[in-house]
Amino acid sequence: MGLALLSLCYLIGSVTFIVGLKMLSHPRTARRGNMVAAAGMSIAILGTIFLYQTDDGEHLHNYGWIVSGLIIGGIIGTVMARRVKMTAMPEMVSLFNGMGGLCAALISVNEFDRLLHTDPLLLIATVLSSGENLLLHAVIILAGLVIGSVSFSGSMIALGKLAGKIGVWRFRGQQILNISVLVLTVVLAIWLLLGKTTAQATVFAAIMLLALLYGVLFVMPIGGADMPVVISVLNSCTGIAAACGGFLYDNQVMLTGGILVGSAGAILTVLMCKAMNRSLKNVLLGAFGGTQSKAATQGQQSYKEISVSDAAVVLAYAKKVMIVPGYGLAVAQAQHTCHELEKLLEERGVEVKYAIHPVAGRMPGHMNVLLAEADVPYEKLLEMEQANEEFATTDAVLVLGANDVVNPAAKEDPGSPIYGMPVLEVEKAGTIIVNKRSMKPGYAGIENMLFYRPKTSMLFGDAKQVLQQLIQAIKEL
Repeated sequence: MGLALLSLCYLIGSVTFIVGLKMLSHPRTARRGNMVAAAGMSIAILGTIFLYQTDDGEHLHNYGWIVSGLIIGGIIGTVMARRVKMTAMPEMVSLFNGMGGLCAALISVNEFDRLLHTDPLLLIATVLSSGENLLLHAVIILAGLVIGSVSFSGSMIALGKLAGKIGVWRFRGQQILNISVLVLTVVLAIWLLLGKTTAQATVFAAIMLLALLYGVLFVMPIGGADMPVVISVLNSCTGIAAACGGFLYDNQVMLTGGILVGSAGAILTVLMCKAMNRSLKNVLLGAFGGTQSKAATQGQQSYKEISVSDAAVVLAYAKKVMIVPGYGLAVAQAQHTCHELEKLLEERGVEVKYAIHPVAGRMPGHMNVLLAEADVPYEKLLEMEQANEEFATTDAVLVLGANDVVNPAAKEDPGSPIYGMPVLEVEKAGTIIVNKRSMKPGYAGIENMLFYRPKTSMLFGDAKQVLQQLIQAIKEL
């Protein structure tokens, strides 16, 4: 009876994961989707704790450790989630993703240790003398170990890059070293599977260390502009590693969850690459970011500034205004102030919309989450294709901290690293007002020639302070 109820719990959990993921496809239902999936996970966890039985009818042991882990982890996760700033959300995503990869790797370590202590010969899974089930079991253990370890170490490096603590590290022959480490890892895994060594534990540990090293070497040379894609790749790896754990324990809910995360991460990776007009191979090997073309550096001209009062006049007397949010808006925590400006302009009869680039910010959907936090109506958020169609009929564009996603070099400069990347075509609008702290390049390290265009005016300062000043100036008109 207990096992039947447990299977039902896993079925409910699997269904809620699918339903929750479907609901995440639209901002209006995304929050409910998270709650539905969380409820399903809670049912699966509680079912495992109280209903799981071994073949001998034994229940789980060490309830004290299990409950303590749930309480401590729940408290830490809740506190971190409540205190995290919107600018640090990508770092938190990387941290949690890395923890998921580490958990999957530890599952493989635990399963390996269990088999090794049960019968050391079980790890010598030769194709000729061992059954297919045993060989598959050993392959999944090693796959979960390697993929989970790569996801963990890679996510930790990505976290450091997103936080600005780790820079791009490249050297001659780096790709050869990366490939060599990966090949050596695979060779050792095959060597262990074929039973060519009696030091199984040592070889297993070496495989894990090499996988951790590969995760570091894999992410270190990748430039800042490609970090959204890297996060998607690592997220997919974590899902695959979790699915391996589901195979090992014949756990349907782990398997379903891992497959959903892995496939969703893979699809998102493809979409991000398409949004940047880059192949996944170029992202992983091209080290995009941190360089700029000769044309960009030579083509610099003088820029013009605009005062807050003049900018207020432009926005207040426009018929249509498009706001382009970027990382600078998140840094200033100015999403609520931006929403206040939007409402003030609409009270004056101005049509206000937001142009959202798919890779604006530091992770996929960063700007959508940011504006949703300020209760900006979803209907006002235009995807890049929609926004580009409306810029020609827009009187004024207010760019708040965005840089690379509005850079015309992506269309005009073949020597630019972002050439071919679809961008928001803000230069089609009547007037462009760009709010930045300074003239420094964006996260990709590429000069933005939009700032020197005749229709562009720079409005320097912290986004929140500037928006507050704009609101006050418009009210005084």
